[in-house]
Amino acid sequence: MSVGLLAVVDDILSAALKASSKAAGVVIDDAAVTPQYVHGLSPAREIPVVMKIALGSLVNKFVFIIPAALLLTAFAPWVLPYLLILGGAYLCFEGAEKVLEWFGLHHAHVDEGARDEKKLVAGAVRTDLILSTEIMLISLSNLDTSLGIWMTLGALAVIALLMTGVVYGAVALLVKIDDIGLKMAKDDSPRVRHTGARIARSMPAVFRVISIVGTVAMLWVGGHLVLANLGAVGLSFFTDIIHGIEHALAPAGAFVVWLGDTAASAVAGLLGGLLIVGAVLLIGRLFGKRPSFTEGGETPAHV
Repeated sequence: MSVGLLAVVDDILSAALKASSKAAGVVIDDAAVTPQYVHGLSPAREIPVVMKIALGSLVNKFVFIIPAALLLTAFAPWVLPYLLILGGAYLCFEGAEKVLEWFGLHHAHVDEGARDEKKLVAGAVRTDLILSTEIMLISLSNLDTSLGIWMTLGALAVIALLMTGVVYGAVALLVKIDDIGLKMAKDDSPRVRHTGARIARSMPAVFRVISIVGTVAMLWVGGHLVLANLGAVGLSFFTDIIHGIEHALAPAGAFVVWLGDTAASAVAGLLGGLLIVGAVLLIGRLFGKRPSFTEGGETPAHV
């Protein structure tokens, strides 16, 4: 009995780890986006707010996303590729906007109610709903369909817990590590003080690197989702291009093939995202809404 149970648990864990690895790009982006919601809070409230957002993320996954995903898989599996295309397009849009920010063109952010924890948590949970949906749908699309409903449910539950722990554990560390550095900078030991000062000074650069990695990951994952699922719904032209790149690079080895595939997906994601940004701005202009952009190298209002 116990051996059989352990075998089932092992199968669930193996399936969950394999399926969730494909969602790594969205996980990186989720961890890079969330710290903005605690920016400006007092240090004493940062971890409690992160915990509230993490709880909201679990509610998103277990109450809304997983039941909806299982229902779609059971009764309308043909919808999933279209949802993944939409989700991928959203990631491309977000990634393209961030790339525009790098070149000094970005939306001006108005941080209303920055000190209102309820508004902060609600906004963060809404953003998490989108990113968590992407994580769970990507993971679901990579699960073996022959597992059965209960094994699939178990794997999705493991993925939900694992991803929430990874994302919000990383966020908690990121928002507190500068405080740790500042505390170390007041230590009696010169070596500890020096280390603490270096940690505190390095955090802005760390956040910039995380933002860049998250943006590239969004474009890569978003572009790949759009291209792969366009092929799944019958538009094979785009997947034929990817397969052609893979075939051309095959003699150079698996890593080069992966790198080429990733680069092609990221470029496709950027181009698609820029088109969507342009379409959004055009629609806004048609309805009399001018885009609120600021130019130059100033830092955005978020982290």
